[in-house]
Amino acid sequence: MNKKDICFMSACDMADRIKRQELTSEEITEVIIERIERINPIINAYCTPTFDLARNMPKQADDLIKKDKNLGLLHGIPVSIKDLTETSGIRTTFGCKIFENNIPREDEIAVKRLKDAGAVILGKTNTPAFGFKWVTDNLIFGETKNPWNLERTPGGSSGGAAAAVTSGLCPLAIGSDAGGSIRAPSSFCGIYGLKPTYGRVPYGIMRTSGYLGTLAHKGPIVRYVKDAALMLDVLIGEDDSDRYSLPKPNFSYVEKLREKPSKLKIGYTHDFGYTKAIEPDVKNTFLNAIQEFERLNWSIEKTSIRIKKAVSIMDLLWLSGFYFSLGRFLKRWEDKMDPTLVKVIKEGKKCSLMDIKSAEIQREQIYEVICRQLKKFDVLITPTVACTAFKLDKGYPEIIDGIEVNHLEWVYTFPFNLTGHPAASIPCGWSSEGLPIGMHIIGKRLDDLTVLQVSRAFEKVAPWQDKKPSFN
Repeated sequence: MNKKDICFMSACDMADRIKRQELTSEEITEVIIERIERINPIINAYCTPTFDLARNMPKQADDLIKKDKNLGLLHGIPVSIKDLTETSGIRTTFGCKIFENNIPREDEIAVKRLKDAGAVILGKTNTPAFGFKWVTDNLIFGETKNPWNLERTPGGSSGGAAAAVTSGLCPLAIGSDAGGSIRAPSSFCGIYGLKPTYGRVPYGIMRTSGYLGTLAHKGPIVRYVKDAALMLDVLIGEDDSDRYSLPKPNFSYVEKLREKPSKLKIGYTHDFGYTKAIEPDVKNTFLNAIQEFERLNWSIEKTSIRIKKAVSIMDLLWLSGFYFSLGRFLKRWEDKMDPTLVKVIKEGKKCSLMDIKSAEIQREQIYEVICRQLKKFDVLITPTVACTAFKLDKGYPEIIDGIEVNHLEWVYTFPFNLTGHPAASIPCGWSSEGLPIGMHIIGKRLDDLTVLQVSRAFEKVAPWQDKKPSFN
């Protein structure tokens, strides 16, 4: 097996080969590190590599196999951690100068569970400051580039994670998503990203979770759907530090992924009412892709769902959240912060208590709208975003198909942060410029399994993994 094949192997296959001792964790990790050292200077996916740690952990993993010890689900598998996620003893900057030299003393819950399952930590992936925008750049580490076109963005805020997975720089990445930050980069980079039901993966009380509260989720970014199921099996389960965390189901997502639902009713749309425009390539590719579900003997029906005031509600919750958490830093740090983030924080100061309370009530009304739709349908399907990856010098696309859009009117993701429903982005085709296009699969609350099963079924009829970015 050549080195490139190892770098693009699924995590499930890696785990099997490591346990059978066909490959060692040390061999896999060294090959991936070698690739990171060659590719990362081009795309800037990793901001803080941890190669000394990564080389030590596989030795321990391989020794345990020789001793026939009980092994975790991710035993010896390399993973990356987004730089918004706190890691004990590893610099965690949140993409901001304020925390440029921050070394946390504790791991977040997700990281602890990855380590307990035997994962090998390759390093931290790049993110915009506090994950506040749709591109991945910051004043410490610079910008991350899209592996399919180095003049385009990988999206944000998990752009470093998505670029790393796409480029074969890790099989598994942990991302976070408070409006689409797992799913939009997954769409732009042509990989699979899952935002689980809110509470599936405990968030805990950490510096970067308070400002967006119940909008923020953590989840996997991967190349194979089965790897997302494997990662979810490790990450889920309640924890006292997160009062919204959910009990672990009495089944394995990996095991259940082998089952295909016999009957499903799928509702689809490319217009939520607030979405103003869509690129013709994205629209046509999406409409062609949903026909694949007919091959699975599932029914497909267009839905006329409209989500009112979604943009204004999200804006109020985001702006007020950023001001609440970061406003105290402005006096000392304003000249060392991203100017756009400073503007966001100052806008948040203008939000009145009445505005915020009204937004919270209207948020519940959106939840009711989505739940009514999901009584008619087993899943909803939309594009993930209304465009392919845009140029690096933009904060969002601004103009789509000749129509001006604001920072939220082109994404289909954030309503499901408002409601907490599980949602995933899966590659469904390519634009005329050779850029990936993502399809958004939304499930009923707590029904992450059906989202995964639908994703796996689509992956089988329309696989994408053979296509890889070209690097010299």
